[in-house]
This record gives sequence, structure tokens and C-alpha cells, in this order.
Amino acid sequence: MKLISFNVNGIRASVGKGLHDTLRTLDADIVCFQETKATPEQVATALKDADGYHVNAYGAEKLGYSGTAIASKEKPAKVDFGIGMKGHDDEGRVVTCSFKDVVVVNVYTPNSGEGMKRLGYRAEWDAAFKAYVTNLAKGKLPVIITGDLNVAHQPIDIARPKENYNKTSGYTQQEIDGMGALQAAGFVDTFRHFHPDAVKYSWWSQRFGARAKNVGWRIDYVLVSKGFEKKVKEAFILNEVMGSDHCPVGIVW
Repeated sequence: MKLISFNVNGIRASVGKGLHDTLRTLDADIVCFQETKATPEQVATALKDADGYHVNAYGAEKLGYSGTAIASKEKPAKVDFGIGMKGHDDEGRVVTCSFKDVVVVNVYTPNSGEGMKRLGYRAEWDAAFKAYVTNLAKGKLPVIITGDLNVAHQPIDIARPKENYNKTSGYTQQEIDGMGALQAAGFVDTFRHFHPDAVKYSWWSQRFGARAKNVGWRIDYVLVSKGFEKKVKEAFILNEVMGSDHCPVGIVW
């Protein structure tokens, strides 16, 4: 089985940049999209030519903002939208699909914003999301958490750690601790498990030629329930795939 996660930064725009060709080439069993910037109906229309996929999408109340979707070859036995907490579920940030062998949680974690105006809210989100996935992990099936978690966890995950530490959203100690707490709760960062010393990024600013210079951040992850990493065969970041300011990440098991 192959799972891909891709922040497309607008799924309709991404289709115009070759998303369908990318999907055919990757031939993943499960594809998780973040920042679709579309309603569920618009996502369905955008992916109507992606043959063989069941599409489950969640949109924000604010049009053209946030949004997540899971496209899967296997029809999920159960689909849940949001994390069941008032105040957290109006931005379309989490889709959970339960399959016969795994539960997949696709998340687009809130950015703390310019000037870190939403840092307080981000702390609330991190705690609520951790509680949600920890509860899911009490079930019989392994849990895969994937998506844009909007944090570089370690200095190796960001091109310029000193310049950004506690100065830029996505690399504050509070956000780093939030990711650490998720891993301490029993979720394994698959890419770092397989590639402890690899310097690879999944997002680049669209300014100053950052991608060409590879001045990036690793903020897109695939985390799995502890123990399931033993079944994972590989974890990867596909820097060469274009079409967004992010690139796809994924695992095979």
C-alpha cells in the first residue's frame, strides 16, 4: 500500500498545473490533500477525472480557505469530519477515513499566522488534536496521521534554524513542543525513522527563489502508531514533484 500526502495550495489551481498527471505517476492507494481551498463539491469536480478513487472532502465555512480531502482506491468503512470540538471544526482541517486495516487522519494544522497572532489558538489546537488521535489509537487498528502539521520539529528540518527560532510561525518552542508531545503520545515520524540524518524539505517560500536554492522547511509528515513503523517499508519526500509550494510526502507498507 502506498499513501501520499500533498498540500496542493488550491486543488483547482493544482489541477491546472498537472495534478492528474502527478496522481497517475504516483499511483498511490490513498492520497491526502491539504489546503484544497474548495468546497467538497468543488473538490469532487476537480478530481472527477482521477479514475478509481473515492473522494471524501471537508471544506471550511470561509470560502477559498483551508480544506482537506482523502482520495482512496478502497472505499472507507467510515468517514469522520473534524475532531468533534466546537471552535475547531469550522475550518475543514481534518478528515479521518477508517479502512479495513488502518485508520488515516489527514490534517492541515493551523498556522500561527503573521506575527504569531494565532499562537495561543495553535496551542489549543495541538492539545485537542493530540487528544483526538490518542483516543483513535486506543482502537484495534493502527493510526496514520499525515498532512501539513505546520511545524519544523528539529533544526535539521529547517534550512535556517537560528534565524527562525522563536521568531517565525512554525518554528517556535511552543509548536516544537506540540509536535514532541504528539510523538511522546506514541506516534512515530516515519521519514525521520528511516532517514535520521537526511536533509530534505517539503515546503519552500514562494519568495526569493527559495525552492531553487533549497531554502526550505520540513513541515509535512507521515506519523504512525508505535509498532506500525515496523510494517512500513519506506518513507519519502518527493522534492521533484511540482505544482505547489509544498511537495508530496508518503510511505509504503
